[in-house]
Amino acid sequence: MIGSDPKQPFQHLGVTADGPIATITMARPTKANALSVEHLAELERAALLFRDEPDVRVVVVTGEGPHFSSGADLDDRPRPDLPLVQRRRNARIGQRAIEAILEMDQITIAAWRGAAMGGGACVATACDLRIGGESCFMQYPEVDLGINLSWKSLPIITALVGPARSKRLVIGAERLDAKTLLDWGILDRLVADPELLPTAYAVAADYAAKPPVAAQMIKQSINQLSNPLGHAIMHMDSDQNLMSAGTSDRKLALSTRQTKEDANFTGD
Repeated sequence: MIGSDPKQPFQHLGVTADGPIATITMARPTKANALSVEHLAELERAALLFRDEPDVRVVVVTGEGPHFSSGADLDDRPRPDLPLVQRRRNARIGQRAIEAILEMDQITIAAWRGAAMGGGACVATACDLRIGGESCFMQYPEVDLGINLSWKSLPIITALVGPARSKRLVIGAERLDAKTLLDWGILDRLVADPELLPTAYAVAADYAAKPPVAAQMIKQSINQLSNPLGHAIMHMDSDQNLMSAGTSDRKLALSTRQTKEDANFTGD
């Protein structure tokens, strides 16, 4: 079984394979599959494992429980006592996980029910295809928490929905329901929740039957065509995140989130 090395077991993921189709399941259901540093490191490691699995042609990514992922774990805060050079490296774990998913040779399918918030939306949009259950919804709440969208995911959502809708999502922090996700082209299919995984695996079987060399080369070419500047300029988004996370507005955003008070942001 993939990922069954007892020296490096997965604590926050389930990783299995059935013939040419594998599944990565984010498995922190009591935290709505919130993405801690350790969880992200496992997600990166799971994606990289498939470089050595040529017989696996499609990977389904899903979440255990009612939600895909609620995003970055806000309880897993960076240690301020670490030197900036280490904090900067730690801040890149999210983008490393997203890059690992993007660069997988296999076709990837997000099977998405419930929330895909912030970093969870980054994981879903990094997949090649997205199949949603009727309960699914998306929101990027980062701006209301005083930080930017990072993890190299801004070019991904912009390529999917265009600049104006990206601004509504990432600056406006609009929450999209399942029908809107389908209308905007973020979802490729929308099904009833009980049909989500059966539909995802049926689609996976169709893609697994394609000639793998041709399919995988086409995937890589399309990814490069749709995101030609992403790798060139988005290396800085983790630095932007470190800077914005240290502002007074960030502290105010977090405190008023708890108290439900209105925030008066100053730009400091």
